[in-house]
Formats: sequence, C-alpha cells, structure tokens
Amino acid sequence: MRKFLLGMVLLVTGCGAGSTFTLDDQMFAAMMVPHHEQAIVMADIALTNSTNPAILELAADIKAAQQPEINEMLSWGGAMIGAHDGHQMAGMLSDSEIETLRNTTGAEFDRLFLKGMIKHHEGAIEMAKMVINSKTELAAKLGQDITSTQMAEIEFMNKLLTELGK
Repeated sequence: MRKFLLGMVLLVTGCGAGSTFTLDDQMFAAMMVPHHEQAIVMADIALTNSTNPAILELAADIKAAQQPEINEMLSWGGAMIGAHDGHQMAGMLSDSEIETLRNTTGAEFDRLFLKGMIKHHEGAIEMAKMVINSKTELAAKLGQDITSTQMAEIEFMNKLLTELGK
C-alpha cells in the first residue's frame, strides 16, 4: 500500500520538483489533512452531544490545535493534498462509527467519543513517525508537536474514561 501511495504522490507531484518538502513530508500531509478533518468533525459532534465540561473543553482544544495544523500542511503546497480520502488510515473512524456518534448523547456518547478519539490520536501518532526525523524543519516540528500534544490528550482521555467507568 505504501509503495502505491508513494507512486501516486510521485505521479501527482511531478516527482516533487521545486518543493522543499520531501516525499515523506508530502505523503504525511496528504494523509494527515483528512485525518485532522475527521477529528474536527468528531469534536464538533462532541460540542453538540456532550454536556460533560471536560469533554467540551477537550473538543474545543482539539479544534483549536488541529485547524491551524491543517492550514500549515495546506501551505506546504503540492498537488497531493486531497489525493488521499482518509479511509483505511490508522485511527480513522468508519462512516457508521461517525453516524453512531451523531446519534448518541449523554454518558454513552462521552465513552464512545473518548474511545474513538483515543483510537484516532493513536493513528495520528503513528503517521507522525513519518516526519519526526524529516530533513525539513517545519515537517519535523509538526510531527513532534502532533506526537506530544496527542500523547498528552490520550493520557487525559484515558483518565476521563476511568472516571466514567469505561
């Protein structure tokens, strides 16, 4: 699958000519943009369906962190952004899982949201490994920032799950 995706990036980007970002940087951005977009959708659902102050604050924090990261990756340029639809990426929720979130409220929603977002964050951390050691400073920093922020949020979400009785 990775070879296919890299081949697609080469084709779409014209072998990366004129870009300061490596192929791994560009592939990371192509995958992380839809990944972050789904996290924002999940956060929006939480802002509507939860009444738990900790969940509401977490959802607002996720939106506040991830939209600027999307904007940053989009600013990297390259035609490959949008070339990946996000399905079958680590941590992505299925359409039916998103629909279940939309149709659930209360403590049950909070548990489903936390479990789904933990899975989602774990996938993002896995993808961030692509760029943590990038030669491109911006890409490496973003990968490191995503990893540290989302690891802290996973720890917080696990604590909330324990408080909710999993």
